[in-house]
Amino acid sequence: MNFTILRFDTLESTNTEAANQARAGADEGLCILARQQTAGRGRHGRTWISERDSGLYFSLILRPKLDAEFLPLITLMSGIAVYDALEELGLKPDIKWVNDVLAREKKICGILAETVETSKGLAIIVGIGVNITSSNFPDELAGIATSIKTEIGRSIKPDEMAEVLTRFISYFYDILRGENGPNEIRKEWQRRSSYFSGKSVRVVLENETITGVTDGLEPNGSLRVRTRDGTVLTVQTGDVQRLRATDNQ
Repeated sequence: MNFTILRFDTLESTNTEAANQARAGADEGLCILARQQTAGRGRHGRTWISERDSGLYFSLILRPKLDAEFLPLITLMSGIAVYDALEELGLKPDIKWVNDVLAREKKICGILAETVETSKGLAIIVGIGVNITSSNFPDELAGIATSIKTEIGRSIKPDEMAEVLTRFISYFYDILRGENGPNEIRKEWQRRSSYFSGKSVRVVLENETITGVTDGLEPNGSLRVRTRDGTVLTVQTGDVQRLRATDNQ
């Protein structure tokens, strides 16, 4: 895939800019980078802290030729790419279903994939935020988030992170689009995520909370959770939290 990178000093949201570009006819591979976001967002309308030059604030336009049922795998594919990019930089990451990349159980990256209808057909906007430094973290994030600098003792430039990341995105996106691509992406995700199977978790859904043990992925990337009574539930969307032995299950 060929990448074209548009750089901005400040944006409300790189995902919003990428969506606007997609509606205007931008091709697959257009990347939006900003030094700062004033209204960065994560899943479920949450705010993504986006201080100037403290992270990679990156959004990519994809126009995948995939069956609709497999579109959720784009988030998993993106997580794999982030994992390998961080590993190349010297970190030891993990992937928490569905959109967080962790280091030492702390969040270092969030991924937000959104669909946009355009005159050229459906576009997927993949927003990726990676914490490069943590000096500006608010107190409430200090215990649950980390950064590249904290983990490896040195900072990198956002452009350096973007260069490594786009290389891995291109590689795994080609796999996803290839023969037996969805199955290959699930296997790649399984190899990298301790959350694939056997992890005790609490899953917060829209109207209920369930606890159980992760039990693999469905073909479309949904998470299977086995509850105490042996029932296997399929989670399409929800917040997954690791349960420790001290937690009340």
